[in-house]
Amino acid sequence: MQYTKEVQEMVCVKQGTNHGPAPIPEEGKWIQSREIKDISGLTHGVGWCAPQQGACKLTLNVKEGIIQEALIETLGCSGMTHSAAMASEILPGKTLLEALNTDLVCDAINTAMRELFLQIAYGRTQSAFSEGGLLIGAGLEDLGKGLRSQIGTTYGTLAKGPRYLETAEGYVIKLALDDNNEICGYQFCHLGKMMEDIKKGVDPKEAYEKNVGTYGRYENAAKYIDPRHQ
Repeated sequence: MQYTKEVQEMVCVKQGTNHGPAPIPEEGKWIQSREIKDISGLTHGVGWCAPQQGACKLTLNVKEGIIQEALIETLGCSGMTHSAAMASEILPGKTLLEALNTDLVCDAINTAMRELFLQIAYGRTQSAFSEGGLLIGAGLEDLGKGLRSQIGTTYGTLAKGPRYLETAEGYVIKLALDDNNEICGYQFCHLGKMMEDIKKGVDPKEAYEKNVGTYGRYENAAKYIDPRHQ
C-alpha cells in the first residue's frame, strides 16, 4: 500500500462510528451483506440492447451468492436466442460478481444481469420476505403449463386497424368482429399444452382441437377474420 506524502504527514485520528452496512431483507431475514456469500434471493430483470432491437427477461435464483437457477426469455431478435442458450449453460454455478462480469454475448442479457444485480444487492428481490426463500425450480413455474413463455404480439396500422396475433392464452387463430367491425373476442390455441399432448401420443389434429379456446364475445360476433391473412 502506497500513500502520498500529504497523507503520510497527516495526524492519525481514530475512526468513530462504524456500524457496518445497513441490513437488507433476504429470504425472511435481515442481513448485513459484506461478501458475495451473504446474498440470497430470487428476482427478475429486463434488459435491452443498444439499438433496442430486442429485449431479455432474466430470472435468477441465488443461494449464498451462487446462482442456482437461471431462466432466460428473449424477444425480438433471432441472434439473442443463441446467446440465451449460452447463458443458461454459463450462469448457474457462478457467483453474482462473476456473472456480472461474464460476457453473455448479447447486450440485452448483459443489461438484464446488471439490473438483477442492483435488485439483489439492495434486497429488492421477489423473495425478500419469504422465509427460506423460493425452491430451486420456482423460476421455471413462471412459464406455466407447457413450459412456454407468456407472449403477447399485436400489430396495427392506421389504414387497416389492429390485429391480435398472440396473447397470454395462446396463438390467435381468428379475430371476432362486432357490427361496428371492432374486435370483440378471439379464438386461440394454447401451443404449449398442444405440444405436450402430441408428445404424449395424442393425434396432432385431436391435440389441436382439444387446446383451442375462445375469449370475449367470440360466439356472438358478426364476422370472423384471420388476423394474419385478412
